[in-house]
Amino acid sequence: MKQYKAVFLDWDDTIGDWTNAEHKALQDIFETYHLSQLYPAFEDFMSAYKPYNLELWGRYGRGEITKDYLHFERFYQPLKPDEEPDLNNCPKDLLAHQIGKDFLRLTNKYFSLLPDAERVVRRLADKYPLTIVSNGFREVQYYKLEHSGLANCFAHTLISDEIGINKPQPEIFRIALERNGMQAEDVVMIGDSYSSDIAGAKAAGIDQIWIHSGETTEAATYIVPKLTDVLTILC
Repeated sequence: MKQYKAVFLDWDDTIGDWTNAEHKALQDIFETYHLSQLYPAFEDFMSAYKPYNLELWGRYGRGEITKDYLHFERFYQPLKPDEEPDLNNCPKDLLAHQIGKDFLRLTNKYFSLLPDAERVVRRLADKYPLTIVSNGFREVQYYKLEHSGLANCFAHTLISDEIGINKPQPEIFRIALERNGMQAEDVVMIGDSYSSDIAGAKAAGIDQIWIHSGETTEAATYIVPKLTDVLTILC
């Protein structure tokens, strides 16, 4: 099996349990802002929010929209501004800004690591220099890193919000290579998202370990169903 000199890792839903934190934060928002006035149930709100949020993140990753636009628009559009200008006696544009701020605060509140993430990261850190390559917002990602107990495991942290380049653009991976003093063939990227982690690493000439448990027609250097499986490849 190929020997690597360094490991790059995604954060959200690779190490940190973003899906759970997001779900709990959105439940709080649905209740606090009385969004039942717009949607019969929380699941109906999620059906409006999630596909649009994913679309916006795709556009953000391609550099088509700014962080501020994503941050505002992902909540403004689900508030149905064309139906009524106000909600709870507040203009919906102001409400979207406030919900966006609360959302980031609440996802920090509900932050947790995925099962076995600490064990895997510490095992990898014993053998390789580790680098986080994340598309998240810096005010959220650094909070999670600092409160994870794993900050000392990483040699470098690249947040797209700071670098000004998002995954899957290969330039962010090339910057990570430069900071490690490595060539593409020296490194492997671990992530859960094909569109950002795996496709981006491929474009930069970097091998990939895709954590994916379902069926797929996409290809990666390695595909494993669980984070712990990367240890059989790298340790």
